[in-house]
This record gives sequence, structure tokens and C-alpha cells, in this order.
Amino acid sequence: MNKFERACLLIFFAAIGLTACGGGSTATVTPTTTATPAATATVTPTATVTPNVSVLLETSIGNIVLDIDMLNAPNTGQNFLAYVDNGYFVNTIFHRVIPNFMVQGGGLTADMAEKPGKSAAIANEANNGLQNNRGTLAMARTTDPHSATSQFFINHVDNLFLNHTSETTAGWGYAVFGKVTSGIEVVDAMALVPVENNSGYKNVPVDTITITGASRL
Repeated sequence: MNKFERACLLIFFAAIGLTACGGGSTATVTPTTTATPAATATVTPTATVTPNVSVLLETSIGNIVLDIDMLNAPNTGQNFLAYVDNGYFVNTIFHRVIPNFMVQGGGLTADMAEKPGKSAAIANEANNGLQNNRGTLAMARTTDPHSATSQFFINHVDNLFLNHTSETTAGWGYAVFGKVTSGIEVVDAMALVPVENNSGYKNVPVDTITITGASRL
């Protein structure tokens, strides 16, 4: 066998070796391939994560400052901020207040009518790990887990039974997307006002509690 034949034979066996060990060869290359997405994943959050936003909620009995969690509830946060920015919350009321539970508002006017102009319902983000603890801000909804629009509530106490447990109708829970950072005493005062039944609604404050302003800080 001359040198040329031996060289060809070596090339032939080398080719057979790469094919047989294709998994090994791929394994060698794969880390390089996945390293690029990993690097991107490391950089992307820094570039795209929206910082939390503070909102001043002015009411007829005092002001509340809210911290909107844009990292853990980005879609719910954007939805809430859209209502803040377009002035929707102004002249809506806190229409349901229950001590040792929550205070709810953001959808009805003083005549107990639904305020027009709501946006489409949003997907429920209650599976974000945030808990319905005292002073947290969450979305109100119907029995449909993905029906929240403008109405929200502030937890007066820890309401663990409202937390997400499973992606089922019964288990979805109520999406927390922020918390009170100032004015929790206003929430406490709301929860203790006299209430009545009014226009088919229960636990309605006898003296209307109106949202007079909502703006970013």
C-alpha cells in the first residue's frame, strides 16, 4: 500500500469515527450554540425589564401611594397604568368595603352605574408568586379567571385563600400586581365606614368614597 492509499484509508476511518460519534461531536458544539442564548438571556432582562411604577391614588378620604410591580405582573401593571394615564379612574368609587377582607373600586360611578370605556379583559397573572397579603393590590374579576378589566381591590388583611393554587377555574386565584407604600391608614379607614345595600350591591359605603385623581409619581 503506497502513501497515497494509506492517507485515503486514514481519511476514510476518520470520517467513520465522526459519524458514529455524532452525538459526541454535537455535544461538543452544543454548548457554544446554547451559550449565545444564555448570554442573551442574561443581558435581555437588564435591557427590557420595566422598573416598578409609583401611582398616587387620590380619594375623598385621603391619598394612597401604590407601587406597581412591573417585573412580576407586567401585563396587569400595564393594564392598570393605562387606566391611570387615560383618566378612567377619576370619579369612580370604592363601591365595596369589607373590614378584615378588602376594599374594592375602580369600576362604578357614584350612581352605582358601570363606568363606560373599559378595555378588553386581561389574562390572569395570579401565578406570578405574589401573595394576597395585607396592603397588596390585586385585580377584581368575575368567576371567569380571565375577566379582569378595571376594578381592583386592596387587601385589608392577609387573604391567603385568594392566592393561585392551580390553573383551573377554581384555583387561578386573584392576581396581585402591586402594594400600598403609603396611606395604608386610609385603607383602614375605608374598611370601617358604615355600609349599606345599594342598587343590587352589598357593602356599599353610605357616604361615597370617590377616586378624585390617579397619576404616576
